[in-house]
Amino acid sequence: MNDEVNELVPRLYEALRGQALRYAAQHGGSMHPSSVVQEVWIKLSRAETLSFHSEAHFSAVAARAMRQVLADRARLRGRAKRGGGLERVALDNLGAEPALVDTVAIETALSRLEAARPRAAQIVELRVFGGLTLEEMGEVLQLSAGTIKREWRVARAFLIDALS
Repeated sequence: MNDEVNELVPRLYEALRGQALRYAAQHGGSMHPSSVVQEVWIKLSRAETLSFHSEAHFSAVAARAMRQVLADRARLRGRAKRGGGLERVALDNLGAEPALVDTVAIETALSRLEAARPRAAQIVELRVFGGLTLEEMGEVLQLSAGTIKREWRVARAFLIDALS
């Protein structure tokens, strides 16, 4: 792992652990936050060319890794139980109530959105898997708050359609 990551680890470990704790609460305790964070760190440490411009940029990369870890776990659990007991992700702001969505379903929908609207998919990933604020997303993507809000509305409509 490069020096930039080593400097960020102490400050960001707790933020990632907090995100993993939120997922654990949403999943009814079926996952262990520490093990998810460890898998994310392992995934990040294997990348030799990582370079981060800011903590928000690091959070964006970690959000992608967390998405991958959670999707991989959900797929394995689904195979093990032949479709039963799949992990679920809470998607806020999709409707009147937060929706609990099968992690594999959201991964599939995000992959489709990514093919059609990469920036909108990245905003969903940063918001759902990274927990980034509007300002942090703007910093990472170098976009205005207005552009991020518009892309979120597009992504939200796409996900509502894809997941209903």
